[in-house]
Amino acid sequence: MNTHKLIKIAAFIIGIIGLVVYFATFAYDQEELQANSLVGVFIAVSYIAMAIAVAAVLYYVIKNLLTHKDQLKRAMITVGLFLAVILVAFILADGTEVKLKDGGMISSSYSKIISTGLNTFYILAFASIAVLGWTGFSKIKK
Repeated sequence: MNTHKLIKIAAFIIGIIGLVVYFATFAYDQEELQANSLVGVFIAVSYIAMAIAVAAVLYYVIKNLLTHKDQLKRAMITVGLFLAVILVAFILADGTEVKLKDGGMISSSYSKIISTGLNTFYILAFASIAVLGWTGFSKIKK
């Protein structure tokens, strides 16, 4: 039995459990439902479904990358470029302490992490706008 069939069977079983729990909530009124722990059951089922979905996606992505070496090379180049953008954003980040209105403080390390995230966003937004502008310009030029 291959993994695709196993994943389909697991998804079917989790779907059935979700349906049973969903229809079980109709037996309760709102006050009983809030006092009951069915919400915890819903959360547990959703965590299980999410874990199975993430595991399946990761498995097939890694399997596909390992079987196609050219795609692996392109993926590694893309990850490397993304890490380079993050490194540039980290170098440009400001790490000064920030005093909050309520009297609290944001330390310099947290400030540097937040600034890195914002700088990364700005760099990627500028790059995407530049690429869109370039492609639009090249289409008009033709």
